[in-house]
Amino acid sequence: MSLFGVQVSIMVHVLFGVLGIILAVALLVYVLNISEKNIPKIKSLSLWTALSMITSYVLGGWWYVVYYVHERDVIRSGAWKWAHTFFMEWKEHVFFALLFLSVLLPVIAYRNDLMVPENRKLLLLVTWLIVLIGLAVDGSGAVISRGVIVGYMGRVAP
Repeated sequence: MSLFGVQVSIMVHVLFGVLGIILAVALLVYVLNISEKNIPKIKSLSLWTALSMITSYVLGGWWYVVYYVHERDVIRSGAWKWAHTFFMEWKEHVFFALLFLSVLLPVIAYRNDLMVPENRKLLLLVTWLIVLIGLAVDGSGAVISRGVIVGYMGRVAP
């Protein structure tokens, strides 16, 4: 794959992750303003949030396996070693929780009566966790990307 293709693939990964966060925020608004009329939108948004996050993880996982090995070495040889040591290690462990919560979201929305306060609170909790963890994972990705740039800055061109 060309360098352009590699860059596009990682940008599409980020795009779907951010889209998932935006959809989760929209879902929060609908759940906070719940009515019988909003239930179909809530169900739909929960499904689209999950699909967006799953797509982001499939693309990110593929990119991680195929391309990150080289970038990890660049980060480790640069001034921002901690970008991999802390942020990528953290991201590698937390992403399972985000993926699990994203898949759980439509299960909660479709299998429960959301007019019941306890069910609505569960949906709100899971959605808030998706938003917060998603933002933290996205920020970690930004630090990791910057770690690659800093790593390359210390190298001399051949």
